[in-house]
Amino acid sequence: MRLVIDTNVLIAAFISHGVCNELLEHCVLKHDVVLSKSILDELKDKLTDKFKFTNREANAVVSLLRSRCSVVDTQTLPFPVSRDPDDDNIIATAISGTCRCIISGDKDLLDLKKAGDILIVSPGQFWRIEAT
Repeated sequence: MRLVIDTNVLIAAFISHGVCNELLEHCVLKHDVVLSKSILDELKDKLTDKFKFTNREANAVVSLLRSRCSVVDTQTLPFPVSRDPDDDNIIATAISGTCRCIISGDKDLLDLKKAGDILIVSPGQFWRIEAT
């Protein structure tokens, strides 16, 4: 399945070894993870600004993801979909990448439940889907 992993889940995967880390590893091995330049830029910025990664460490994270994931070009959505305009970048990535699912911990995205035919789920919900 082609899917997008939201920046907040990616951050959690790289700052701790837990559910999100296991989820990222599983998705990279079993699915086609789709990211965009905007997701990778946001990830790098948050890792360096908020979590005090060095530029070198953050660049290594981005390089690793680029080597394991598909990176698509996105276009601006014709109209806002989420309450948070930054979340529209995640939705635009999923649309551009013809994805079936977005995995996110973001309440604004999760409240949508779907964007068109794209399912929006939390990491825990995704694990339950995978178990069936």
